[in-house]
Amino acid sequence: MTFNGRISELPKEVKLLIGAFLIVLSVGYFTGLTFVGETTENSLKGIEENYLGNEEDIAVEVMKFKKPEREMLTIIHTHILSMSVIFFLLGALVSLTSIKPWVKKFLMIEPLASVLLTFGGIYLMWSGLLWMKYVVMLSGLLMTLSYTISVMVVFFQLFKNKSS
Repeated sequence: MTFNGRISELPKEVKLLIGAFLIVLSVGYFTGLTFVGETTENSLKGIEENYLGNEEDIAVEVMKFKKPEREMLTIIHTHILSMSVIFFLLGALVSLTSIKPWVKKFLMIEPLASVLLTFGGIYLMWSGLLWMKYVVMLSGLLMTLSYTISVMVVFFQLFKNKSS
C-alpha cells in the first residue's frame, strides 16, 4: 500500500479537520516556545539556570533555584509523552505527502529523536553533565525546524489541487 501523495485525495471535510488541527497544534506549540523563551531567554546560560538555579550569582534580577527531582521527572515524563504523540500524528500526515522520500523520512523521524535528546539532555544536564545544554539547544532547534517544515509541507499539499 502506498501513502505517497494521498493527502490531496482526502475528502474536503477531512482536509478541513486536518487544517484546523494543525492550526490549533501550532498555536500550542509556539505558545510553548514562547514560554521557553520567557524562562530561558533562549540562551545556553538561561537553559542551565532554569533547571539548576542561579542562587550563587548575587547580581541576578530573578533568583532561580535548582528544580527538585520530582519536578524534573514530571517535566520529562509529560513532555516526552505528549510530544511523541504530536510528532507521531504529524509524521503520519507527512507520510501522506509527495515530497522526496529522504526528506519525508527525516521529517518523520528527526523530531522523535530530538524529543529524546532534548528532554533526556535536560535531565542529564540537571544530573551534572553541564555540556548537555549544547545538545538541548541544538536538538530543540532541530525539533522546531522539523515541526515548522512539516506543518508547512502538510498545509501546502493539503490544499493544492489534485491535478497539480
